Amino acid sequence: MKQGFVKVAAATPRIKVADPVYNGGVICEKLEEAWGKGAKVIVFPELCITGYTCGDLFLQGLLLEEASRQLLRIAEHTRGKDALVMVGLPMERDGRLYNVGAVLWNGEILGLVPKANIPSYAEFYEGRHFTAGNTAPVPFSIGGKTVPFGTNILFDCETVRGLTIGCEICEDLWVADAPAVNHALKGATIVANLSASNETVGKDEYRELLVKSVSARLICGYVYTSAGEGESTQDLVFGGHNLIAENGVILAQIKKFTCETIYSDIDVQKLLLERRRMGTFGKEPEGAYVKVPFRLEVAETVLERSFGSMPFVPGDEETRRRRCEEILSIQSYGLKKRYDHTGLTTAVLGISGGLDSTLALLVTVRTFDMLGLDRKGIVTVTMPGFGTTDRTYENACQLARTLGAALEEVDIRQAVEVHFRDIGQDADNHDVTYENAQARERTQVLMDIANHRNGLVIGTGDMSELALGWATYNGDHMSMYGVNAGVPKTLVRHLVQYYADTCNDSALADVLADVLDTPVSPELLPPVDGVISQRTEDLVGPYELHDFFLYYMLRCGYPPAKVYRVAKLAFQGQYEDGTILKWLKAFYRRFFAQQFKRSCLPDGPKVGSVALSPRGDLRMPSDASARLWLDQAEELA
Repeated sequence: MKQGFVKVAAATPRIKVADPVYNGGVICEKLEEAWGKGAKVIVFPELCITGYTCGDLFLQGLLLEEASRQLLRIAEHTRGKDALVMVGLPMERDGRLYNVGAVLWNGEILGLVPKANIPSYAEFYEGRHFTAGNTAPVPFSIGGKTVPFGTNILFDCETVRGLTIGCEICEDLWVADAPAVNHALKGATIVANLSASNETVGKDEYRELLVKSVSARLICGYVYTSAGEGESTQDLVFGGHNLIAENGVILAQIKKFTCETIYSDIDVQKLLLERRRMGTFGKEPEGAYVKVPFRLEVAETVLERSFGSMPFVPGDEETRRRRCEEILSIQSYGLKKRYDHTGLTTAVLGISGGLDSTLALLVTVRTFDMLGLDRKGIVTVTMPGFGTTDRTYENACQLARTLGAALEEVDIRQAVEVHFRDIGQDADNHDVTYENAQARERTQVLMDIANHRNGLVIGTGDMSELALGWATYNGDHMSMYGVNAGVPKTLVRHLVQYYADTCNDSALADVLADVLDTPVSPELLPPVDGVISQRTEDLVGPYELHDFFLYYMLRCGYPPAKVYRVAKLAFQGQYEDGTILKWLKAFYRRFFAQQFKRSCLPDGPKVGSVALSPRGDLRMPSDASARLWLDQAEELA
């Protein structure tokens, strides 16, 4: 429960049709199992106390009376247990029969939520037995107490901020005007669906699509629990297809034709952030709602969900390949528009033999091919400096030649030495001035060549460097269009690899393979025995950690303690906890201190859900204090 993680369970018991006593017993057994796993919200199927397939037996008073007795038995079984439980049964009110979800907590019935949409088409004939539920809650007496009865009821946890739960039943998910819409707009972060959805060919795929879609549109967690084995197979088969989703992502689902319980952890803090971020989330609906309070003990949830170590990189190979092609297209079409608008036919790039400049060149080549422009209009410039190694120099030159671009060389060492004399810099003092003078000299060369050739300087810096401020202000920080500005470093590598795998050019693939094998370095300090002496990740930390921190800070809104918690899970066995914490602190210090560089960022395309452009996703003051974030990070030590 701490940090907003709420463990939920979708449970399907193996029932007997029209045997509430037996069913009450197996429901209580399932409850014990779920409590043992730490579940705080436990959802059972539609009409599971009696079975969904009772047919005209639903009209028998004996069945209804026993179902109510078993509900009270199950409610009593929840006493002293730290969870909210939802279970389905038929309930008579004022001479009409309703298909309801009963919400139980600590021995009490908190409310009864009737099904709003009663299907009577195809294989369904619920209208023969049940009445559509009333919207506005009315008082209803059960077990000697009065509880609200109606669709417009939310169950609000007083001890966990943001944990508000709504309920709908089966068909309610499939209709245009689903109760979940108003539930979410009234504040529900989790919607439970008690269902008895039979299986037909392909229906599971459509069901999954519906659950993903509703959780995405409503920015909510969605717990879908369906009837399974034990229901009558006279005409239908029920597969117990349980699903748990969060904001468009399936966190867990069960293999069909089983009677099992699935678990996952819904992050209500993240859902609240997404709603705050999305200004068009929706207006609060009209109509009376009742909020019923309950309390849960706030303890640390043992997490069922996993956190990939590279959130910007899809784990599935086929998805990753599609994503790479899409990103390359976004980058290329962004640059294409700039050339369409300016009417220019020349591009100027500094190439170093590193990953970023390689990706920028590949994107520029794609753009020129789309425009039908001669690749010789791409002027690649290699600018050897004090730290350039033979390996990166040769890779840069070979890359340009293989791609058919123009190649020029401007050795900056003499110009920088003159500059050192002009400003009184000791050439033996390898400080930040020594490094940045080279970066700014290279940018000056590129800008002036672009002016001379009537072209655009194509920026090479990536999003991870921008997040850390690992760019020389008015040096490699500046360009006329930054094609990599929306691409994190962990993804740059996969884009270059994808290009190598799909280019159908063995010579190009070979040079790209060596670029991929080269350590990331700005090469501003002299090499040692001809080998790169300055490795970026030794100085600022592993980019895979920083990209992870960036994603969970900006995309998910996690505070440092929560980022650290999930990072330890994601990088377990790869980095020591102390190492993760060290670079987490470094990330926050750099991210806040370097915003001034991002505030004057050149144009460049957004490619993913995280971006740092001051004109789009990140409107952050350059002088914002990092104190709150650093203080919390220090407390983690």
